[in-house]
Amino acid sequence: MTNQRCTWCTEDPDYIRYHDEEWGIPCHDDRKLFEFLILEGAQAGLSWITILKRREGYRRAFAGFDPAAVAQFTGQDAERLLQDEGIVRNRLKVNSAIKNARAFLKIQEEFGSFKQYIWSFVNHTPIRNQWQTMSEVPVTTPESDAMSKDLKKRGFSFVGSTICYAYMQAMGMVNDHLVGCPSYSQPDFVG
Repeated sequence: MTNQRCTWCTEDPDYIRYHDEEWGIPCHDDRKLFEFLILEGAQAGLSWITILKRREGYRRAFAGFDPAAVAQFTGQDAERLLQDEGIVRNRLKVNSAIKNARAFLKIQEEFGSFKQYIWSFVNHTPIRNQWQTMSEVPVTTPESDAMSKDLKKRGFSFVGSTICYAYMQAMGMVNDHLVGCPSYSQPDFVG
């Protein structure tokens, strides 16, 4: 065991805090699950630190990540967001976040909560991997493939299998901390 953080975690304080306090910790809170759905979609094609540095801008721009509020956003709201320097100003990603909020609410209605739906892709139990090096960590899995396919069928966008796997890692549906990382053995508590 090396007892060092996962190698993707840079020395940036925001990255360290995210790695140590959020990434890989099982999350069952619908609002946070929605937040990361927006953030992971926004990250497509960019580095995660780019999004992490804009997280407060996203929180402000997207009504504190309240899916019911975001679902009510209009075309005028989308235009306003495209002028907001606190977020990534990409029309497809902004429109996707609004569309995804509406689909998110439909899932909540159908399943009682988004967590009930999304966690079903791992049988409601985190997958605990035992990677020694980052080169072993996959970018997609059969679970992320199935999640992506079903989310797309339900009207979501920016939910390809790679984005879904990153989402699963962030939300603790899989523990992809390297075995030598101090965070690997953290308890699987509900975040």
